[in-house]
Amino acid sequence: MAKSAARTSPPKARTAYVCSECGADHGKWQGQCGECGAWNTLSEFVIEPAAAAKAGPASRRSGWAGKADAPKVTALKDVRHSEDARVSTGIGELDRVLGGGLVEGAVVLVGGDPGIGKSTLLLQAVARMAPTLPALYVTGEESLAQVAGRAARLDLPLDGLQALAETGIEIILEHAAVSRPKLIVADSVQTLWTESLTAAPGSVSQVRESAARLVRYAKETGTAVFLVGHVTKEGGIAGPRVLEHMVDAVLYFEGESGSRFRVLRAFKNRFGAVNELGVFAMGDKGLKEVPNPSAIFLSGGSTPQPGSCVMVTREGTRPLLVEVQALVDASPLSNPRRVAVGLEQNRLAMLLAVLHRHGGIVVGDQDVFVNVVGGIRVQETAADLPVLLAVLSSLQDRPLPDKTVAFGEIGLSGEIRPVPNGEERLREAATHGFKRAIVPKANAPKSGAFKGLEVIAVERLSQALESVQP
Repeated sequence: MAKSAARTSPPKARTAYVCSECGADHGKWQGQCGECGAWNTLSEFVIEPAAAAKAGPASRRSGWAGKADAPKVTALKDVRHSEDARVSTGIGELDRVLGGGLVEGAVVLVGGDPGIGKSTLLLQAVARMAPTLPALYVTGEESLAQVAGRAARLDLPLDGLQALAETGIEIILEHAAVSRPKLIVADSVQTLWTESLTAAPGSVSQVRESAARLVRYAKETGTAVFLVGHVTKEGGIAGPRVLEHMVDAVLYFEGESGSRFRVLRAFKNRFGAVNELGVFAMGDKGLKEVPNPSAIFLSGGSTPQPGSCVMVTREGTRPLLVEVQALVDASPLSNPRRVAVGLEQNRLAMLLAVLHRHGGIVVGDQDVFVNVVGGIRVQETAADLPVLLAVLSSLQDRPLPDKTVAFGEIGLSGEIRPVPNGEERLREAATHGFKRAIVPKANAPKSGAFKGLEVIAVERLSQALESVQP
C-alpha cells in the first residue's frame, strides 16, 4: 500500500540552477557552469512538474473531448477583433509614446538612469488617472512618507490613489485582490521578491519570477501595470533579457546630465508605434510636457553661426527640427579625434571619408566634434547631409545661408539617397519659417512647392556642397 501511495502522489516542484549563457540545468549552485565554462551565470529557478507532459496524444485528446474551451484550429480571417480601448494618462506626451493612451491589461516597463524622473512621471500620471481609474502605487525603495512628500511638492491630487510600501509579490497580489485596482505601479521591479525562491531580491531569478506573476495577474484581471526598471551601466534594463519580452511596452527615459529636458522613447510597443518620442521639461512642479519640441531644439541665436545646420529628423510619427553643431579645429595629435554626441561615432568617420573622396574637403589633420543640440539621439541616416554641411561650415568658418534646413542619406559613392516621409519633413520646416531646404532629388515635392520654401533637390554630395557656397 505504501509503495502504491508513493507512486500516485503528485510530483513536487524542484529548485534548479540554470545558466543564463547556455541554459544548462544544474542541481546545485556553483561558480562556473560545467557545460559552457562561464562564470557567475547560474540563477535559481523553481521548476514546476508538468504532469500532463507524460500523457500521450490519445489521453490529451480524450481530456479535451466535450469541453467548450478545448483548443481548435481557426482560420485567422474568421477571428473577431476590435480596437483596444485606451484610457488617457492625462499627460499628452506619455499618451503619444504609449500609442494613444493606456490599454486595459497592458504591462509597461519604464527604464532610465537614476534621478531621471521615472518615479516622478508615473506618480504624476497615476495621480491624474486615479479619480477615474482606481490605482495602487507600490513602492519598494521609498517610504510612504517620501512618496506623499513628493506628491505634496508637486501639488498632485491624491483622490482615489492608494499606496503600499511592500516588496513581497505574494503580499502585493493579496492586497490587489482585495482593493481591486485597475492600475498598479511597481517601483521598482528589481526590489520585488517571491517566497518561492531563496535568491536575493534583484537577482535574475527573482526579477523574472516577480515580473511573471505581475504580468499573469494583469492579463487575468485586466489591470494595467507600470513597472519601473533600473538600468545597468551599459544602459540596458537590469535583470534578465526575458523581462523585456514579457511586457507589452518598453519605454526608456533619456536626458543629458545638467539639462532640464527629458526624452521618453518607446523601444517596444505592442499597442502602438516603436521609436515614438515624448519630450518633457523638468521644473519645480515635476515634469511638464513639451508639445512643440522643435522650438526648443533650435538655437535661440538671432544670427546664423558657423558650424551649425538644422535638420529634420523623424521620431515615430513626429517630424522634429533639430540643430546639428560641428567644430573643426587643427589637431595637435598624430591621430585626430572624432567625437560624436547624439550620433553614431563610426558613421561620422565614414561620412568624413566620403567628404574627402567625393567632396574634395580634407579634414584628416583636424579634430572633428559633432553634437546634436538638446540631448536628442538621432538614429536615422537622414542626418548624414546636415552633419557634413555643418562640418564644412565650421571648417570654412562661414555660416550656412540663413533659414536653411537639410536632410538626406549619403552613400559611399557620394550619392544623396532619399529618406522616408520627405513631404512631412518639408511641411514641418515650412511651418517654422525656413526659406531653403536641401533635400535628395527623390524627396522633392511632386505636387508643387510649399509656400515660402525653396526646395533645392540634389543627387550628389558635390551638388549639395555647391548649393551652400556664396
